[in-house]
Amino acid sequence: MTERMRLNDENRRWWTLAAMCFALFMVMLDNTVVNVALPSIQDDLHTSIAGLEWTVNAYTLAFGVLLVTGGRLGDIFGRRRVFLLGVVLFAASSLFIGFSQSSAWLIAGRATQGIGAALMMPATLSIITNAFPPHERGKAIGTWAGVSALALAIGPVLGGLLVEQVSWQSIFFINLPVAAGAIAVTLFATHESRDETVVPKVDIAGIAAITVGLTALTLALVEASAWGWGSPRILGLFALSAAGLLAFARIEQRVRLPMVDFGFFGSRTFLGTNVVAFIVSFSMLGMFFFLTLYMQNVLGYSPLQAGIRFLPTTLMVVVVAPIAGRLTDSIGPRPLITAGLALVATSLLWQSFLTPTSGFDFLLPGFVLMGIGIALVMSPMSTAAMNAVDQSKAGVASGILSMNRMVGGTLGVAVLGTFIGQTASQADFVDSLGQGLLIGSLVAVAGAVIAWALISPELAGGAVRPAPATGEAAPPAVDPVPETVGA
Repeated sequence: MTERMRLNDENRRWWTLAAMCFALFMVMLDNTVVNVALPSIQDDLHTSIAGLEWTVNAYTLAFGVLLVTGGRLGDIFGRRRVFLLGVVLFAASSLFIGFSQSSAWLIAGRATQGIGAALMMPATLSIITNAFPPHERGKAIGTWAGVSALALAIGPVLGGLLVEQVSWQSIFFINLPVAAGAIAVTLFATHESRDETVVPKVDIAGIAAITVGLTALTLALVEASAWGWGSPRILGLFALSAAGLLAFARIEQRVRLPMVDFGFFGSRTFLGTNVVAFIVSFSMLGMFFFLTLYMQNVLGYSPLQAGIRFLPTTLMVVVVAPIAGRLTDSIGPRPLITAGLALVATSLLWQSFLTPTSGFDFLLPGFVLMGIGIALVMSPMSTAAMNAVDQSKAGVASGILSMNRMVGGTLGVAVLGTFIGQTASQADFVDSLGQGLLIGSLVAVAGAVIAWALISPELAGGAVRPAPATGEAAPPAVDPVPETVGA
């Protein structure tokens, strides 16, 4: 390869990263701006509280259920192709929502947005994994994580300004130029990649089984606080979820071309990063959701004022995530993830002592620690997970990681919501919130222990041994550190 060709290839890699960041920015921004717009949507469309809930839940269900499927479709039919399909679908549904005339129209559009996001999200990480060599992935994924945090940081502020100064529809229309930029840069810079080890055939039975299992699980977690954890409907959904996921496991063990190769979980690092993904989302999303209510309902802040006060957390992620990515390439992911979860636990423990009069001065140190902790976890976790599997399976591996983050976050909100839902006064609300935050802190401590025990101590940059595909021999390890569960 000539020097000019090498430079062109390197430039394309960074343009590819830019395209993935464009798309990720759009998805993350949409997650936060919608919450700010809910009261305006209710007034304009005369939507019930149940309708507002499904404005959020329809997206959550479609997104969470189809993440693994979206990742695998990218592996089979081409990650760039599936990514572009997701971007177009997300943009078209945003336009559709902007012209909504009823809550049914809005909910249908949000479900379609979730499908588009499920096609995009696994593809962003798998395309980056294929575009960058192992020794540069940490830096690239750190940038990717920082852009995600930037979108989360400005989302409430931008959403509040747009809703107040323009209209709630404008928060969906801003997706159109971002999507156009992502499409243009992807077509220019991103090479197509796919799993060349399999024929392009879709595991229909597996997709049906995992869709039923995850739909029932997500719906049960979303509605658990409202319906009651012991209600017949919730218990029935959990039973249906267990049946669907067990059927999926049986199907995947018998089909010739499974959607998910359970051999992935033979890697301690891949297993550990997925447990960490579940735990860190469980710990932090419940905090974000209910501290927003605390700041508005107890401290009296407006939605915009509450959103601005989360900036210390998200700005810490923006600053620290790229640094964590670079450190992953040099010292490996395990110490960073363990330290990050310890900081998350400390943040939640600090915030568990809040009172009805604590104020923002009390919350600020916890917000800063939470931002640093999240940054130290997210980028190294994603890098370690992608380095732990064969590059040809990056799409489905990314989907599994994203799915565990989604389920963990949904469960965290549901568990904390169970405490909050039983309160009748501000004092009871704050007391129950403190108990829930303490539980989140203990879960994060458990995550730090699990991360240290399971994630490989080897350096990143390709030193983590990929999990072998079913029926294949494992590639030789770089270092004789045992990597298989039970080794």
